[in-house]
Amino acid sequence: MKTKSIFPLFLLAGTLLTAACATPTAKQAGNNSFEWGQVPQQPDLSWADSVGSRQMPGNHVILSANSFGAVADSTVLSTEAIQKAIDSCAVIGGGTVVLQPGYYQTGALFIKSGVNLQLDKGVTLLASPSIHHYPEFRSRIAGIEMTWPAAVINIVNEKNASVSGEGTLDCRGKVFWDKYWEMRKEYEAKGLRWIVDYDCKRVRGILIERSSDITLKGFTLMRTGFWGCQILYSDYCTIDGLTINNNIGGHGPSTDGIDIDSSCNILVENCDVDCNDDNICIKSGRDADGLRVNLPTENVVIRNCIARKGAGLITCGSETSGSIRNVLGYNLEAIGTGIVLRGTDKENVLGYNLEAIGTSAVLRLKSAMNRGGTIENIYMTEVKAENVRHVLAADLNWNPSYSYSTLPKEYEGKEIPEHWRIMLTPVTPPEKGYPRFRNVYVSKVKAENVDEFISASGWNDSLRLENFYLYAIEAQTDKPGKICYTKNFNLSEITLKTEEKNVIELKENEQSNINFNYVKTSPDHRTAGNLAH
Repeated sequence: MKTKSIFPLFLLAGTLLTAACATPTAKQAGNNSFEWGQVPQQPDLSWADSVGSRQMPGNHVILSANSFGAVADSTVLSTEAIQKAIDSCAVIGGGTVVLQPGYYQTGALFIKSGVNLQLDKGVTLLASPSIHHYPEFRSRIAGIEMTWPAAVINIVNEKNASVSGEGTLDCRGKVFWDKYWEMRKEYEAKGLRWIVDYDCKRVRGILIERSSDITLKGFTLMRTGFWGCQILYSDYCTIDGLTINNNIGGHGPSTDGIDIDSSCNILVENCDVDCNDDNICIKSGRDADGLRVNLPTENVVIRNCIARKGAGLITCGSETSGSIRNVLGYNLEAIGTGIVLRGTDKENVLGYNLEAIGTSAVLRLKSAMNRGGTIENIYMTEVKAENVRHVLAADLNWNPSYSYSTLPKEYEGKEIPEHWRIMLTPVTPPEKGYPRFRNVYVSKVKAENVDEFISASGWNDSLRLENFYLYAIEAQTDKPGKICYTKNFNLSEITLKTEEKNVIELKENEQSNINFNYVKTSPDHRTAGNLAH
């Protein structure tokens, strides 16, 4: 392809992008069949064939931000120069913006339609530590809409845009981490744990909002002040080959790796995520505000990814009021990760070919009694786990000090911020906030060093876990756990290996078929029996 000469400096031919690319789809995954044991019907995964960005910007024009005044000097703010290059590229119909190797300090950048910001090897964008370099606008933060600082890189109300390359975006977020921990101590003492995450404004790494056909590919994202990459109210997006490391230089609170928030047709693949909260998280709003917006997350494929330190390889929740449907995860690896899959208010969630090492739970379903929504049609198979707390954990009342908002008496009658009022808005009627967990399928799991095989409990006899199918699972565990307040809860071909035969706690399980094969591991693994019926 011939390159059009517009500005003095252009990228060498060897670094040119492909003009347009069709993102690989998950057709093999969509057409795969899985074994779930005796189930009513096999799931339809054909939706997995059509996720991800359908195109990338072309390279017919290549502009150097250095020609607009960007300086490879970490002490000089180059925001204006880089933004001028992006805007100029958009005006002439799109193309690629590049930088010479070096370190560039920047505040908020806004990528435009048809533009690819290419961070080549040797290029590092250093985020300004001053929050004043990130203009505020209305967005969604942790499940509610409120005014918040821009991210370092923003793609808002755009189409066919991308950030690519082998360079680095270093967000230098420790200043925001320290700010949060100081505020956290102060707020907890005042009974304000529920609002501190919203009062402490921090800078996200990347925001994709109300946009389509967006691609993030190849680069390293590190030390984000808040969430790493948020995809919000968007569709047909791909995150491919990102290395995300938020565990450098401190303990970053709420430093999620990737958050997919009320968005559709999303592909995450070939990523390596190391953070201090959820590695890859699926969200759709929280409480009354989330129910007001009522936009689901659906059609998400996550594959060929590694999760290192973090709260969950795939997390569903806790902001899920708009529901979540059709999530497929496969060929995944968790190394030192808190949780492989945890969720609330989800529909059609599938994970397979997974590996968990040092993980809290293989599958965790979590919600609160003011979230609302339904968790249903969750499919997880072919999982390897080691050093986990549970194979399956289901919690309808997660983290009460954070999940429920109560205004201390000393603030009553006083003027409070808008986002406080949003958080304090009750769900009416209260029943609208009750979560439902049903139609969960887990099969072919091999787990070693499990503290407790299962902890699954509904709220009461009127709010039960319904239609769970666990099949072909082997777990070496200290104790079996508990199953309470369920309906049609089925376990078949479940083998528990343990030194001591502990009786599982069973309570109020209707129309259920709960069977374990018990194999004693000490001294010679020869003792077998039946643990529970």
